[in-house]
Amino acid sequence: MTRVMIYRRFERFWHWSQALLIFVLLATGFEIHGSYHSLGFAQAVRVHTLAAWALIVLWLFAMFWHVTTGEWRQYIPTRKGLFAVLHYYLVGTFTGAEHPYRKTSKGKHNPLQRLAYLFFKLVVSPVIWASGLLYLFYNDWPAALSGLLALEWVALVHTAAAFAMLVFIIAHVYMATMGRTLTSLIRPMITGYEELDEPPR
Repeated sequence: MTRVMIYRRFERFWHWSQALLIFVLLATGFEIHGSYHSLGFAQAVRVHTLAAWALIVLWLFAMFWHVTTGEWRQYIPTRKGLFAVLHYYLVGTFTGAEHPYRKTSKGKHNPLQRLAYLFFKLVVSPVIWASGLLYLFYNDWPAALSGLLALEWVALVHTAAAFAMLVFIIAHVYMATMGRTLTSLIRPMITGYEELDEPPR
């Protein structure tokens, strides 16, 4: 086993900053919808909007980083080993089986993670962006757009995408606790290092 730098500094910063901003957006979003009262509607809208712009900027930097470093390749889907990983999560985790996927610095994500993260990046996130921006700039819609779209539908799509993001986060946090110990899969995203079966560089 070799101690390998698996998550670089920006990757860790991006991950935890994104998590914080998403939690802020979910909390303020629920308040805007009237699920509870804490900040007050107007302040919740201000915080929600500010966090949304911060997340968009962070995502733009993250996209640039993925493209320039070649890390986008980590999300290319593959069927190789997919069913073994699915079987592990459905059965193996409850029977003490060993995880069938061997992580490397060039293959950080197992086949199921690749599909989940790709879906998050190519479907959930763009829908959140588009519906959120349409919602934010509703008063500036051109007449042609107002005739095609109803604000209620934009709100419903935005809320549905937010719930999809919430489901993704719950699953992500749950699976992050499924390592050898409760924190063994979380620690590398803090330190950057993980013990892997690969030679040192």
